Amino acid sequence: MNGYAVVDVEATGRSPWRHRVVEVAVVQLDAGLRAEGEFSTLVDPVGPVGPTHVHRIAQEDVAGAPRFRQIAPRLLELLADRVLVGHHVTCDRAFLEREFARIGVVLPAVPLLCTMRTARRLLPEAGGFGLSACVEAAGLGWFPAHTALGDARATVELLRHCRRTGGVEEPAPPAPVVPWPRLAPARSAGERGGVPLLRRLAPLGPWPAGVEGPRALIGAAGDE
Repeated sequence: MNGYAVVDVEATGRSPWRHRVVEVAVVQLDAGLRAEGEFSTLVDPVGPVGPTHVHRIAQEDVAGAPRFRQIAPRLLELLADRVLVGHHVTCDRAFLEREFARIGVVLPAVPLLCTMRTARRLLPEAGGFGLSACVEAAGLGWFPAHTALGDARATVELLRHCRRTGGVEEPAPPAPVVPWPRLAPARSAGERGGVPLLRRLAPLGPWPAGVEGPRALIGAAGDE
């Protein structure tokens, strides 16, 4: 394994079978939890964006965002041969698995590491085990919750905190090991010379207690 891929997805609903990814972020870490790179973009779900009151993504926000097929080759590269990490990682994995299945790609079994499960053991004082509650219990400050990149970065900090304070149980590698899939770029993306990304950005805290940080702003993140 080549380190970790910390993931977060925002979706149009709760069901990976009926709903679609509307934002995705990946933060790559090496074995020592040092950052190696990050990727994030809004995704056009080809339909309603779902619970705007939760993820704060409006329908007009995804205008011009890539569809999942356009970013799928890059996501496969980012996830390849890494431990998949998330807060309730099986949910993130399920949404990614279904999105890849829709374009005919089988996402292989990979080792999973769940910071929610780790936090239940190391942060029993947390009022709940959602990401915000765990981050607060760990004293890690404010972050732009329910933005994919904000949640992924917060999960990275929570993972580091858990390793410092009590160790992290490393997952066993899956068996049998299967070749990692590769996917050619989408034809339309190749014609344009790259896939234009739309990224939500918000400054990280910490912010004073009771003060919510500024709303995430949307801007072009270049091409991938």
